Amino acid sequence: MNIYRKLYRAAMMVVMLMIGAPAPADADVALYGTGDLGIVIERAAGSVVIIDTTDVVARSRVEGLGDLSHASAVFSRDGRYAYVFGRDGGLTKVDLLRARVSKRIVQSGNSIGGAISQDGTLIAVSNYKPGGVRVFDAETLAPVADIPAEMEDGTLSKVVGLVDAPGQQFIFSLWDAGEIWIADFMDRTHPKIRKYRNVGKNPYDALVTSDGRYYVAGLFGEDGLAMLDLWAPDKGITRILDHYGRGEEKLPVYKMPHLEGWAKAGNYLFLPAVGHHEVLVVDANTWQEVTRIAVHGQPIFAVARPDGRQIWVNFAHPLNDTVQVIDVPSLKIAETYTPGKAVLHMEFTPRGEQVWVSVRDEDRVDVFDTRTMKVMKSIVADKPSGIFLTARAGRTGL
Repeated sequence: MNIYRKLYRAAMMVVMLMIGAPAPADADVALYGTGDLGIVIERAAGSVVIIDTTDVVARSRVEGLGDLSHASAVFSRDGRYAYVFGRDGGLTKVDLLRARVSKRIVQSGNSIGGAISQDGTLIAVSNYKPGGVRVFDAETLAPVADIPAEMEDGTLSKVVGLVDAPGQQFIFSLWDAGEIWIADFMDRTHPKIRKYRNVGKNPYDALVTSDGRYYVAGLFGEDGLAMLDLWAPDKGITRILDHYGRGEEKLPVYKMPHLEGWAKAGNYLFLPAVGHHEVLVVDANTWQEVTRIAVHGQPIFAVARPDGRQIWVNFAHPLNDTVQVIDVPSLKIAETYTPGKAVLHMEFTPRGEQVWVSVRDEDRVDVFDTRTMKVMKSIVADKPSGIFLTARAGRTGL
């Protein structure tokens, strides 16, 4: 731990004693901020490692989170609590300061991620089984609403691409039905549901732009993307990039790309192409394709360095031992790294001086210094996958 933090805490304790204030039951918790914390998912062990990006260390481990084979997380507004969504339907509230499970429920048979509302009071979970979205109170995890994803034939659809949006809204896609729904929770006891039908075949994932304006769903069953302008919802769904992939032989898809791992840099959007060894470059103003960048394999995540100068890309099996770095001004590959088997996730610190890279089959997380482009430290973790930093608490759609 940084020596200055220790001195600060000691000084604060002295001041509290001098003024006669009672010492807190847990002084470290009372005096320690959360801005440089995050978690690493240990997918096989069902645990998370709490990390510190200032000291570049693993601070502690929290166990007992169930099946984390496809886990993700969001954070409370103050960054103290991580809400971890497990594949087994588990929703776990983790106290990052006390390094323990604060509350855990199993809310479905099979879930695929979640979101936190704009005001931080609601947690929504998207479910495969039973298909739909369930919403819970962020403080207690008590149930607030159940939204079955019922199709016209009465069966339930798998739900994917769940994100938060301005106006206390959650937006999500129905894989089986080819629909996009908006759930408005301004009145949490009587949410309003708006449905957009026939948006395309098998929406598999989605994103909301960082300004909260556009919801974009990728389509696995056909070429193109479905876009909804939340500033003009009455206009309905717009198809964009409709031509991409048409008439070309697609490769087998070993793992679905993550549109939530898209990147924006300047006036460009960088999107992973489904079934192609390419990253699509799109004009952020017109939503027209600018070019495609040939890459090492089928891209899973395309992540922008916070200053927008670089895009880091990882890949699906069997070429998942590699990370490539795209130089944005030239739109060319600038660096190629081979950290080891199964590079699953990358996360930049808020100001971009570090990028944390999980290497599942090597049981470690590599921390790159983005100035020198070298590994500054490696941290041991048990089959690490997702990396999530508390800076996400202040961002829409993450």
